[in-house]
Amino acid sequence: MKTLFTLIVSLFCVLGARAEAPRPNIIFVLIDDLRLDEIHYPFVKVPNIMRIEREGVKFNNAFVTTPLCSPSRASFLTGQYVHKHGISDNTARDPQSHKLNTFIKQLHDVGYETGFVGKWHMGLDDNPRPGIDYWVSVKGQGRYIDPVVNDNGDRKTNVGYFTDILNAATLRFLEKEHTKPFLLYVSHKAIHPDLQQAADGTLSDPNAENFIPAERHKQLYANAPVPHRPNVKSAGEGKPALLRKLDGVPPLSRETGTKDETIRNRLRVLQSAEEGLGQIFEVLERKKQLDNTLIIFTSDEGYFYGEHGLSVERRLAYEESIRIPLLMRYPKLIKAGSAIEQTTLNIDICPTLLEIGGTPVPPDVDGRSLVPLLNGEKVPSWRKSFLIEYYTDKVFPRISHMGYKAVRTDRWKYIHYLDLNGMDELYDLKKDPYEMKNVIDEAGSVKGLEEMMKELGRILEGAK
Repeated sequence: MKTLFTLIVSLFCVLGARAEAPRPNIIFVLIDDLRLDEIHYPFVKVPNIMRIEREGVKFNNAFVTTPLCSPSRASFLTGQYVHKHGISDNTARDPQSHKLNTFIKQLHDVGYETGFVGKWHMGLDDNPRPGIDYWVSVKGQGRYIDPVVNDNGDRKTNVGYFTDILNAATLRFLEKEHTKPFLLYVSHKAIHPDLQQAADGTLSDPNAENFIPAERHKQLYANAPVPHRPNVKSAGEGKPALLRKLDGVPPLSRETGTKDETIRNRLRVLQSAEEGLGQIFEVLERKKQLDNTLIIFTSDEGYFYGEHGLSVERRLAYEESIRIPLLMRYPKLIKAGSAIEQTTLNIDICPTLLEIGGTPVPPDVDGRSLVPLLNGEKVPSWRKSFLIEYYTDKVFPRISHMGYKAVRTDRWKYIHYLDLNGMDELYDLKKDPYEMKNVIDEAGSVKGLEEMMKELGRILEGAK
């Protein structure tokens, strides 16, 4: 009897210790427009990004549900599809973005000290959003050289390179003494082009090709050969929406794709953010907080490097635009060097962080917590499909009226254009991973098309 009593007491002690276990710090690093594959190009040197992958987990099938900056950022923060949170484009949605129920606010409400450093990019307003204790941001896109920064209410021109300024602000937050677990959201302008965006979403540089690296990186990767996917040979064949003749818009070709030097320049811009990650590692190690901190590295969408003749039109539902890198490091939960193959979405970040931070997930969240996958559990009920949606804007004339709702499974992708009749697309991703053959009119695809149309309807009715 005494032995049984001792076991019961010991069990309660263990459970109590677990219940009182400290919650992890969280650092979320968001890069703008970084593709899934480019950090693994042979010539690219990003040891700190690779350290997260090596000491943590790599998600091999991570996607955004809207490949456009403002909507994607709102989806990361709320765990909701765009049709639910309402940030549907890059126009000035300042009042609306103040009302979002973000994971930052929710974790702040349960005791996290919170910080946001970087580009909010849901409008032009640089005022702090709810639930954020430490705020360093800019109006709209900001600029790479000598940006005007709102540093906790003090607005002034900061002389220098924007990414370096954000890295310094990140370090100031991390060097503080924290009596509570902290959440720091680092949202880089890199590797976005340097331009200004008006309230209606229009751009100061319609070509969007001015990528400005830090001075010390301007000769990096000089003449390095850029790898290309097979679909750079495509010029939109089988894609009637892209083949429309539009005034002033040249037909798709290798000339309308992204130039190799532009690609190298984008990766030079990335280098300052990579150095910032190294500084984060150094501070956390020195303060003995590295293994108590969940680090997440990801991107808000991909970018076209000439696939189908495309470049800046990253709003489209093709793989290069919707796939993103997603890496996490937290040794108390994540096995070093692991990989997750299940389909994961940007809307999964919010419920994941809420669960890890110890607060319930609201019922209106569309994403799913990744904690079971991080634990190595088999989840037979994991999603088999997901929605991709875009509501057309006027920034790039080539994709005028190309708003769509699309659904993707492991095998199929169906794209339904909302304003263009008879121009839908269907791809068999198993046979055609580069989406070079639209099979929507082929007799052998009838069953696949019917299944995908039905699945699209199911998701839109609210199923997860």
